[in-house]
Amino acid sequence: STVEIINWLDDHSRYLLACRAFTRVGGGDVLSTFTACMHEHGTPASTLTDNAGVYTSRFVGGRNAFEHLLAHLGVRQKNGKANHPTTQGKVERFHQTLKKRLRSLRAADTLEELQAQLDAFTTHYNEHRPHRALKGATPGAVYRSTPKAAPAIGGEATHYRIRRDRVDKLGLLTLRHAGRLHHLGVGIRHKRERVTILVDATTATVVNQETGEILSRHHIDPTKDYWRNQDRSPGRWPTPQK
Repeated sequence: STVEIINWLDDHSRYLLACRAFTRVGGGDVLSTFTACMHEHGTPASTLTDNAGVYTSRFVGGRNAFEHLLAHLGVRQKNGKANHPTTQGKVERFHQTLKKRLRSLRAADTLEELQAQLDAFTTHYNEHRPHRALKGATPGAVYRSTPKAAPAIGGEATHYRIRRDRVDKLGLLTLRHAGRLHHLGVGIRHKRERVTILVDATTATVVNQETGEILSRHHIDPTKDYWRNQDRSPGRWPTPQK
């Protein structure tokens, strides 16, 4: 079966921030991997990715959850030119190194075994393997000695909680906040969809787990049991057809 890997690489030091394996990468996987990196290493000034749908919706209109999050944080989003992988040349060259290492190992039988191999590779690559482009230094040494660029003015640094769930048959989700269960009205047309819920201090954002499309946004109000979708006008919704 096909396995896809998300890599986040610091552009200056070649430091490998994250290396995660998935059977198939969805929008929720990008969010959870990015926010985990952000919580551990801080919020970056910018990102550079290809034009996959989990990173950008700029070719189909609108803005997906990853783009929404970066804008909220004040992070500048950069995308390579279509059919021009050399724009992301450093990470593409890194892929050669990673593939060479994996080919030298016994093929993993499970995703968990593969992730263990990736974790071991990450430690070796960052801390023990001298890098020619860094004049023999390791990426870890260069990364820790280099000042980090901050997001643009106006970005809001915050902590995000990630949860995965499935919308029920009535178009609702439940979310526990401050010890109390709340109901989120996502919409009947999204029933049974697998979603990622991105929760910060003021807002719960529901995202389609595969595409990264934002399905609904909800103001966090501890005094109310029901949080409506702020992206829809208030009022009575049509009764779902049986």
